[in-house]
This record gives sequence, C-alpha cells and structure tokens, in this order.
Amino acid sequence: MKIEFSSPLSNVENIIDSLKNKEGSLLPILHAIQKDVGYITPQAIERIATKLKQTPAEIHGVISFYHQFRTSPPGKYQIQICRAEACQSRGSRQLEVHAKDFLAIDYHQMTNDKKFSLDSVYCLGNCATGPNIRINDDLYGRISNQRFEEILSNLDRELK
Repeated sequence: MKIEFSSPLSNVENIIDSLKNKEGSLLPILHAIQKDVGYITPQAIERIATKLKQTPAEIHGVISFYHQFRTSPPGKYQIQICRAEACQSRGSRQLEVHAKDFLAIDYHQMTNDKKFSLDSVYCLGNCATGPNIRINDDLYGRISNQRFEEILSNLDRELK
C-alpha cells in the first residue's frame, strides 16, 4: 500500500529516496524531513520504515532517543533552553521552571495559540553568557526571568 502525502509532506518521499541507499541513512533522513516539514509525522515514520526495511517501532525508537527530533508540530517560535552544566550553574534550572510556568506548557509542548513551543537542548556553545536560550535561529544569552518575558512579549507583538 502506497501512502500518499499531502502538502507540505509531498517532499518526504523524495527525501527518503535520495538518502536511503547511503550507509547510516536513517539519521540524515530524519534530519532532512524535520528540516523540511518541521517535525517527523506518523506517515513519514511508516514510509521510512518501509523503505529502509525496518519496523515503525525501530524508527520511533531512534526518534525518541534523540531530543532534537519532534513528532508533533512546533510553535511559530521554537524556544530551546540550554541544560548543560555551565548554564545550570548560571541559573538555567530556575529559568526552566519560570518558562514552563510563564508559557503554561512543559517541554515538547506547544502553547494553545500555537505561537511558542518549548524544548531543552544540551549546550548551545555560548557557555560564557549563560543561561542561554535559542528561539528559532536566534541565540540569546544572560537570560533572566524578566528578560525571557521581554523577549517573548516582543516576539508576540511581531505576530500581531
């Protein structure tokens, strides 16, 4: 049975086909699909499993092992809080608690308005200015609870 993808998933088949014959192709396929679609869909998992002759459970096992892969759509703004030791020593644990409370979500969730999603990351490579966050492709350092709220308020205004 061929699974039909609807837009924006139409490129998933091409991604799999272009990478499936390379050694160790699963991770590059997952990265490419997530970059193209924003997350790994259940349909993509089924198609990857079929094309790589693996079970969907094996594919899902790899996805769940690596924190950077998503199985649900992200918010417009994808917030990542650094949880590496340097950032923890500078207050990232307190920032985590505040961010979850402020957004009323936990890690790997999205706000009801679909504006923000929250994830953890282990080292953003900006250790001297921790605690650090990344929102989409923008890196922010020395994040206090107040600065976190200000940044999100500014982003929220941009959406209006």
